[in-house]
Amino acid sequence: MAEDTLFDKILRKEIPADVVHEDDEVFAFRDINPQAPTHVLVIPKAKYESFADLAEQDPDAVGRYMRGIAQVARNLGLEQNGYRVVFNTGPDAQQTVQYIHAHIIAGRQLGWPPG
Repeated sequence: MAEDTLFDKILRKEIPADVVHEDDEVFAFRDINPQAPTHVLVIPKAKYESFADLAEQDPDAVGRYMRGIAQVARNLGLEQNGYRVVFNTGPDAQQTVQYIHAHIIAGRQLGWPPG
C-alpha cells in the first residue's frame, strides 16, 4: 500500500477541502485545479492505490464505490447534460496521487478523444 497521501490527509480532515459529499463509503471534494466548471474527485474510504487494484477487491465494495460516484454526480445535478468519469492509472496516465480517485468532469462540452 502506498504511503500517506494528500488524499489520506484530506479524508482525515487534516487538510481542508471543498467537500460536496460524504457517506460511509465515499468522500467527494472539488479539485483544486479544475479542468471544467465542475470537477470533483471521489475517493473510497477504503484505500486502494489505483483503479488496477479494484480487480483484487471484494466485488460488493467495488460496486458500492461505483454507486457512490454515480450518486455524487446525481447530487450535483449532472445527469441531464452529462458528465465524464475518469480514472488515471499509473505514470503514463499521469496519476499523481497514489490513492484511487474518480474525476467527475462536467459543465462544458468535453472533447473526444480525451487525451
